[in-house]
Amino acid sequence: MDFKIDKKDGYTLIQVLNDRLDTHIAPELKSKLILIFSEGEKNILLNLDTCTYCDSSGLSAILVANRLCKNADGTFVLYGLQPSVEKLIIISQLDTVLNVSDDFSVAESIVKNGIEN
Repeated sequence: MDFKIDKKDGYTLIQVLNDRLDTHIAPELKSKLILIFSEGEKNILLNLDTCTYCDSSGLSAILVANRLCKNADGTFVLYGLQPSVEKLIIISQLDTVLNVSDDFSVAESIVKNGIEN
C-alpha cells in the first residue's frame, strides 16, 4: 500500500508512503480521495514528508483533493513538502492556490478550523 489513511477528529490524514507521487500511484490516490469524500469527509491533510518526487499526475491528484474539499466547503492542506516537491509547487504557482504548511500543528489547525492561508 502506498498510503496510510487515518480518520481524525474533523479531518482525514493521508500520508503518502512512497517516495514518488507519479503516474504509478496518483490514480490510486485519486480513487481513495473519491471514496473518502463519498463517505462524507470534507477536510483533508495530505502528508508528503516521504515524497521526494512528484510529476504532473501527482499534481493532478493534489488538485483533485483541493477541488473536492472546496466543493464540500471543506479545507485541504499539504504538509511536509520536500525541497524538490516544494519547488515544483512554487514553479507551478500552486502555492498561491493551496494551503501549505511545514509545521504539523499549524497544518492540523488550518484543516480543523478551516482557516485559509
